[in-house]
Amino acid sequence: MSRVGNKSIPLPAKVTIENKDGSVSVSGPKGTLSYVLPGCITLSQEGTELSVKRASDDRRHRALHGTSQRLISNMIIGVNEGFIRQLEIHGTGFRAAVKGDKLDLSLGYSHPLLHPIPSDLTVTVTDNTKIKVEGIDKQRVGQFAADIRSYYPPEPYKGKGVRYTGEIIRRKEGKKVK
Repeated sequence: MSRVGNKSIPLPAKVTIENKDGSVSVSGPKGTLSYVLPGCITLSQEGTELSVKRASDDRRHRALHGTSQRLISNMIIGVNEGFIRQLEIHGTGFRAAVKGDKLDLSLGYSHPLLHPIPSDLTVTVTDNTKIKVEGIDKQRVGQFAADIRSYYPPEPYKGKGVRYTGEIIRRKEGKKVK
């Protein structure tokens, strides 16, 4: 029994949903997202509530049931409110700047790192060390933030690197001289 898949999805007033032949399209104030449902999953609407049903208790159908419910729920939240991921840069001389459609990162390498910004995302940099990634697709926002973090993940000895806001880095003690 899927606890996530059986939850009903509330539909906000500003959001409209179209379900045609297993293709779901969600429109809202921030944009439009679409998703193709697997063949074993159906979507039904009762007033302002959506429910996701599966064809049988087959293992694959059970696996796709909760996943499909959560993807549709995230699409509704995305087109209504959007998603935000914030990063911080720690380290002397480390900084970031937005230059056109690229994010310019100076992370201690001999060259600047120019990371292209997708057209559906909005990236802002404040104080040269705080990066804010905004968009309507949760997966795209999270993947972009993970790509930026992967250039210089936080290291445990000095804590330098790119980290998510609020991320706790367990620090290690360095070698001791006898």
